[in-house]
Amino acid sequence: MNIRSHIKRTVKLLFLLLAVPLLALYRVFSLAGHPDGVFQSFSQFLSLIPGKTGIYIRAAFYHLACPETSDDISIGFLTVLSHRNTSIARGVYIGPQCNIGMCRIGENTLLGSGVHVLSGSRQHGFSDIDRPIKEQSGVFEKISLGSDCWIGNQAIVMASVETKCIIAAGSVLINPTQSGDIVAGNPARLLRNRLREEQPNRFRQTCAKVQ
Repeated sequence: MNIRSHIKRTVKLLFLLLAVPLLALYRVFSLAGHPDGVFQSFSQFLSLIPGKTGIYIRAAFYHLACPETSDDISIGFLTVLSHRNTSIARGVYIGPQCNIGMCRIGENTLLGSGVHVLSGSRQHGFSDIDRPIKEQSGVFEKISLGSDCWIGNQAIVMASVETKCIIAAGSVLINPTQSGDIVAGNPARLLRNRLREEQPNRFRQTCAKVQ
């Protein structure tokens, strides 16, 4: 281990120690009920800490508080996690001003600024027209973002994403992808696949128009 890696590891351990009292406070407040609400409040507080200090303390707290979450992650300024049942693997980068719902994020996946990852697409029920939507229960799903993906700025993700996918900036993903898919638009549609030579007709036609 070189000197730089040793220093980084020491700094991470220091911030893990600093995060222990925060974790204890979170667990105490959670005893009163609504643990996800308490978790979100702590996440909102931590999101306000700027710079490297914020990145390290957020990584430490989520490593301790969230299941199967690495401390080798980078979570940007003003980014909020809504559910404790969120798992973030090593090497993940989440940009500033994101809203992360209940999900599992694979290794080395990158999320740009302002990305919204929802807990599925059925969080709000609306089938009963005689009751206000806010009074109708929905379903929260833990969706999966595979490893080695890139989610562009301002994208909205409501379905699982397989490995090595690219979700273009501003896209709204409502259907699951296959490994290597590159999708764009609202709703997001397949442009091509990084892992296959044969590409959709729509992509070939678009390229022909550009040429």
